[in-house]
Amino acid sequence: MIQGYFGEKGELFFEIDLIADDGSLVTVNALLDTGFTDWLVMNIQDVESLGWSFVKKEQMQTARGEATFNLYRGTVVMEGKEFTIPVLGGEEITEVLLGLPWLENRRLVVDRKAGLLTLGEE
Repeated sequence: MIQGYFGEKGELFFEIDLIADDGSLVTVNALLDTGFTDWLVMNIQDVESLGWSFVKKEQMQTARGEATFNLYRGTVVMEGKEFTIPVLGGEEITEVLLGLPWLENRRLVVDRKAGLLTLGEE
């Protein structure tokens, strides 16, 4: 289980590690976006700096309309486990966003009043 924190407007943030192609770890604060239906999206420059493998271009529907993203294969560490996942890279992305697939096998506990935010398998 990982502990998260609330942003200034109540956003749900979790600290995750990204594993670069050279094996180095980069720790980032990722925003859980319950309107995002893929695993992870981040700025294309950040994705490329990690050296992750480009897969293909992909057309996606976003809140702002259709947009083209680059699809990469990246590795993320969550709860001490490595996950190789599809990662979307976009030019106008300003945050690292976690999407809904993370919730398929994990329990999200949000109790803002108590200041409790966790994401985990238990």
